[in-house]
Amino acid sequence: MSVRAEKVASFIKEEVGMFFERNFLMEEYGLMTVTEVRMSSDLRNAKIYVSVYGDEAQKKKSMLMLEEQKPAIRFALGKVLHLRFVPALTFVLDESIERAQRLELLFKKINSERTEAPHTTDENSE
Repeated sequence: MSVRAEKVASFIKEEVGMFFERNFLMEEYGLMTVTEVRMSSDLRNAKIYVSVYGDEAQKKKSMLMLEEQKPAIRFALGKVLHLRFVPALTFVLDESIERAQRLELLFKKINSERTEAPHTTDENSE
């Protein structure tokens, strides 16, 4: 990404995060966080990665709500974003945190199994 695209992505990440805080109840939609924004090279498209801390029903409900609220979010961005075009928004559920947690649990399980297993030695190797 170009420096300009990175600056626009950073600005959009901050603004959309604040929009979430102001407009969506955590109890209803789970804790929604913008984890990353990727801009197209022409700044006309923004892919917004959203992490939702909650159960599967809250995640699904949050993503549906974001699709419904996309015009309102674009309008709010248009007020503060000083570009010729307000980028088209695409929301993507970011599950990287959950994957990292699952991997960490697997590594802990493997490590505990290794420490609990009796060490066998081959007597014929001497």
